[in-house]
Amino acid sequence: MNWPTIIYSEEVMREGFGIADARIPLSARIELIEALSDTGLKRIAVGAFVSPRFVPQMGCFEELLTSFRPRPGVEYVTFIHNQKARKLAEKFSPPLAVEAEVCTLFQDICDVHQRRNVNRSIEESMQGWPELIEDARSRGVTRARAGIASAWGSNFLGRFSREYRLWSLSRQIDALRAAGMEVFEIGLHDSQSFCLPHEMEADLREIKRRWPEVKHFHLHMHDARAMALPSLYAALRTLDPVDTVLIEGTLGGVGGGQYCGNGIASGMAPTEDLLHMLEGMGIETGVDLDKIIECAWLLERMLGHPTFGHVSKAGPRPSGPGLYDPNLPAVESLNAARHFKLGPAAYEGEAFSPWKQPISGPWFHIPGQPVSN
Repeated sequence: MNWPTIIYSEEVMREGFGIADARIPLSARIELIEALSDTGLKRIAVGAFVSPRFVPQMGCFEELLTSFRPRPGVEYVTFIHNQKARKLAEKFSPPLAVEAEVCTLFQDICDVHQRRNVNRSIEESMQGWPELIEDARSRGVTRARAGIASAWGSNFLGRFSREYRLWSLSRQIDALRAAGMEVFEIGLHDSQSFCLPHEMEADLREIKRRWPEVKHFHLHMHDARAMALPSLYAALRTLDPVDTVLIEGTLGGVGGGQYCGNGIASGMAPTEDLLHMLEGMGIETGVDLDKIIECAWLLERMLGHPTFGHVSKAGPRPSGPGLYDPNLPAVESLNAARHFKLGPAAYEGEAFSPWKQPISGPWFHIPGQPVSN
């Protein structure tokens, strides 16, 4: 199958640390970002210029930007949500890569979450669009993106209809086009973990039908209900080879929203699980999954608790015989499960073996057929 072009953005330094313990030291953050930079990841979000009054976890962000060692070939980005953030990003470029300015309309379609997050209603936000668009035009900006958050539903208001999603996107796209802007990207953010795979597929099909000229998509999937990966898979199956999709996820699947009701339980699409899935589908990522797993373990030591990813705990799918010893003891703990990387040292003390004789080959298979391919 021909897949769309995938741009993966590692968001743990922003999305993950934005809800983590603010006391995690700068030295640990530097260690993690430099370790991530050596995995083959091409794009890493390193934080955000936000008020430490509201997001104390970002209080050391500017110091971080002057302290870590950037790696060639890695694009380090930040969340640019206004002109003040853009000017700060330009001040710290490099290491930050500052993309060409785009006029962005972005609406949380849950009025409750919108008010809890930015202290403005949906109506008040929409009233500000003409000024935002005109300000961008005055600086010569001609390209634009539209996007919605809480796209599929709300923990406060329930499930949203496809008609409502498309209505909100239409209002944005119509306003941008009326101002002569080229809308090149549409973003769908599952802020409150409501998406299901069949909804993703149907929505993207309708979006592509209504706005066939749009070839760039942005997906930001929270994972409180374990549907981020299935929904992303549905998106990849639905998009065309000429399309490009920016997917955001986090190492260990950590992250979440303080205002959605689930907090850190919201999680994100876990980097190691997503990359493992892509590689298994024949989509080359250029990322060393073994190093990503080491980063996930480093993150767990920093946070002091397990993360939400699976591949960092159970290991990737073995490529064939030999990775797992047929006579390894019964494995019952997460620590022992790390034998896939650490070897016998991981299960020292777990010597429960119910079989009476050593298990050895040759292994049964249907005569004349290979065991695996």
